[in-house]
Amino acid sequence: MSDFIAFEQIGSVAKITLNRPDKFNSFVREMALELQAKLKACAENDSVRAILLTGEGKAFCAGQDLAEAIEDNGIELQKIVSEHYNPIVTLIREIEKPIIGAINGVAAGAGANIALACDITIASEHASFIQAFSKIGLIPDSGGTFFLPRIIGMQRATALMMLGDKVTAQEAADMGMIYQAVSADEFDETSMKLARKLASMPTKGLGLTKRLLNESFTNNLATQLQREDDIQTIAGNTHDYQEGVQAFLEKRKPEFKGA
Repeated sequence: MSDFIAFEQIGSVAKITLNRPDKFNSFVREMALELQAKLKACAENDSVRAILLTGEGKAFCAGQDLAEAIEDNGIELQKIVSEHYNPIVTLIREIEKPIIGAINGVAAGAGANIALACDITIASEHASFIQAFSKIGLIPDSGGTFFLPRIIGMQRATALMMLGDKVTAQEAADMGMIYQAVSADEFDETSMKLARKLASMPTKGLGLTKRLLNESFTNNLATQLQREDDIQTIAGNTHDYQEGVQAFLEKRKPEFKGA
């Protein structure tokens, strides 16, 4: 393993940091595979109840390191998309634990769309989001054409993808692209506070909520209502539901276990 991904578990929060700051945390193959491995490890570790994904240095992630793709004997684009980014986005969406995208700086190309795939995304005032693909003749990948129009609408998503305009953190928050923009001085504290709050909640139920949100992209209303019926039964059989109800009746703070 390289040092391109830094990992730290703080209580029940797993902090994953993209750690190639001299290249604005742009991805190479080893880094992408290492991020996949870290995400899988978090999924399998019951002591991890929330994941915080951020970047080291001035950028969150500048997307793909193009030198890897265009140099002699470089990795083919198809392989980069199918083996690097598609698995990362799939893991972010399928891991039934809250994943917070803490966007510390520029998020461009695949980096922007990985940020949008997170469950809750907050950004430093110094951050920005750029659908940079059109500037080099490519199409948005890493789930961008799926998530962005659903988040901000077709017209605005189309314009951002075709024009490649830079969107500031505050603009992103104002248009509903992300949850919140925060001052640079408060960014680290705010993002970790959010992660810790989620980790202390009934995370089994949060994971089931995430499952239903994923399904809502393709289900009709009747199917979604039935799925809510099915999943509510599962949630009602968890320890955390029993604890939540008991704590409410006893007028005390609940102690959730994520089970």
